Amino acid sequence: MSIFITFEGAEGSGKSYQASQLHKRLSALGIQVVLTREPGGTAPGERITRLLKWAQDAEISPLTELFLFNASRAQHVKDIIQPALESGKVVICDRFADSTTSYQGYGHGLDLEMVKYINDTATGGLRPDLTVLLDITPEEGFGRKKGRKRDRFEREDIDFHRRVREGYLKLAAEEPQRWLVVDASQSRTKIKEVIWQRVNRLLSVQ
Repeated sequence: MSIFITFEGAEGSGKSYQASQLHKRLSALGIQVVLTREPGGTAPGERITRLLKWAQDAEISPLTELFLFNASRAQHVKDIIQPALESGKVVICDRFADSTTSYQGYGHGLDLEMVKYINDTATGGLRPDLTVLLDITPEEGFGRKKGRKRDRFEREDIDFHRRVREGYLKLAAEEPQRWLVVDASQSRTKIKEVIWQRVNRLLSVQ
């Protein structure tokens, strides 16, 4: 039962929580499932994550971000995601290549064709079977994160985060068969059930 599911969303959308809940539900059914995340997922990826999110001694350009994210991603696919899929497991990933397209492409304005080409190179063309987008306005998302220390991306201005959200919605509109867009302002329980209905249909055709 090899299925690749990714979770995407802006800051405060609740995607990490929902990814964890889906992992628990599949595990309880006896389904072999791996939960992982980006950036990170491997030892080199974790070091890159710390640099990307918390670097304070140097400016990191959008182009550098693009290459660093994909360096982490290439290792992640090779060491974690691809082996799990090849062994017939379900893989749930908290963020994947669509994050880079939305943040570095739409958010920072890098050339979208270049971003997609580099993403595809890093992933070897691997694409999710299902991408769940937890959609929320930047204002509401950041309202949920009050009092928390902000990383480099969270410190970007509100217009940046509006472009990121717009990018996600454009990507979802281009591939509606792959994406499930969920209103993240709903209750956690409601969101969890909407996601499960789609995942259950996916499982039934395997």
